[in-house]
Amino acid sequence: MKKLIGEVAAVVPDALAGMAAAHPSLRIDTEHRVVLRAAKKEPGRVALVSGGGSGHEPLHGGYVGFGMLDAAVAGEVFTSPTPEPILAATTAADAGGGVLHIVKNYTGDVMNFEMAAELAEASGTRVASVLVHDDVAVEDSTYTAGRRGVGLTVLVEKIAGAAAEEGRPLDEVVRIAEKVSASGRSMGMALTSGTVPAAGRPTFEIGDDEMEIGIGIHGEPGRHRVPLAPAREIARMLVDPVLADRDFRSGPVIAMLNGMGGSPLLELYLMYGEVAALLDRAGVVVARTLVGDYITSLDMAGCSLTLLAADDELLSLWDAPVETPALRWGR
Repeated sequence: MKKLIGEVAAVVPDALAGMAAAHPSLRIDTEHRVVLRAAKKEPGRVALVSGGGSGHEPLHGGYVGFGMLDAAVAGEVFTSPTPEPILAATTAADAGGGVLHIVKNYTGDVMNFEMAAELAEASGTRVASVLVHDDVAVEDSTYTAGRRGVGLTVLVEKIAGAAAEEGRPLDEVVRIAEKVSASGRSMGMALTSGTVPAAGRPTFEIGDDEMEIGIGIHGEPGRHRVPLAPAREIARMLVDPVLADRDFRSGPVIAMLNGMGGSPLLELYLMYGEVAALLDRAGVVVARTLVGDYITSLDMAGCSLTLLAADDELLSLWDAPVETPALRWGR
């Protein structure tokens, strides 16, 4: 294992310390490993809190800031944070308008966010939750009951964050987040495994002439392992299952071609070119695009495709200004 780290046990706190040094617009609660906006929202505004295991950067801490999250909780690598830090994030972010938890559908995340929400509500904070479950690869997996929450999480955080920034009430922000969650689908693949620092070796073994189709963001196995193929064929393996699961031809679409952490942007743009051609032939109109590393799996080589059916309301919120370490436009 070759990694830019010090002590293995200190990877997450060391990374958070570096994040604080790099971004004065953030403040870090080191005790609870929570990334927060340096300044809380105006009183009465809805706050957004998300989080999960580390190793998926820039998710979630990279999306704390204007137009997206108010707080993000960083668990150990690929491990859900416990209720205590989630409660600390919820309490710190609350500006009096209620708090929305955005939760990826993994058993630990769901359980711990539910417990934290109950504790927060017992203390007088109004909390609502939205579950993201967009992965079409498998219905149940090592980490979930039901579909996994993957790339669509980024889009939920951006669009719901814009609604909260406008001053919409909690019920309305929840409606928007649920609308996004219901309208998006994702599919991923891997050329290599990621290496968890504490393990010191790849999560799974894969041959030089093989690839895994339908992986999760923790390196979970997917639908099947197949021989390595050219980018055009890989693109079809991502596009076809997504289009088979939902009809995206009735209106504009936001498309995200996401890197898993170990593939260069050169390859990701090449892959998006193949994806775009397939979507065009299928009659899918792409209105907005993201290409790059947005929700990763450490140093895994590979990519994922996320499509979101986006009407005028969602496109307007997508286009709204955002200023975070990992996503920014319009300000």
